[in-house]
Amino acid sequence: MALLSDKEIQDRLAGLDGWSLEGRRIVREFELEDFVGSVRFVDSLVEPAEAMNHHPDLGISWNKVTVAITNHAEGGLTEADFELAGKIQALG
Repeated sequence: MALLSDKEIQDRLAGLDGWSLEGRRIVREFELEDFVGSVRFVDSLVEPAEAMNHHPDLGISWNKVTVAITNHAEGGLTEADFELAGKIQALG
């Protein structure tokens, strides 16, 4: 899959709420009610990530889940990264 240009990345970021560009990845922090909510949210990410065979990097800190997405194989951002971000955003 082809890497996106800087303009394409900015255009796609504009369509996502709360996501930001950090280096070669897009990142968003989701705030949940508590630790159980955070773990359940992470569990809800398994199905869409597995269906796409594209897996985000995750961090859990009590009521916050940080999701970072990049295409490790391509070394940057591709259309698949933004597709997965959209699916995750719909769950949050």
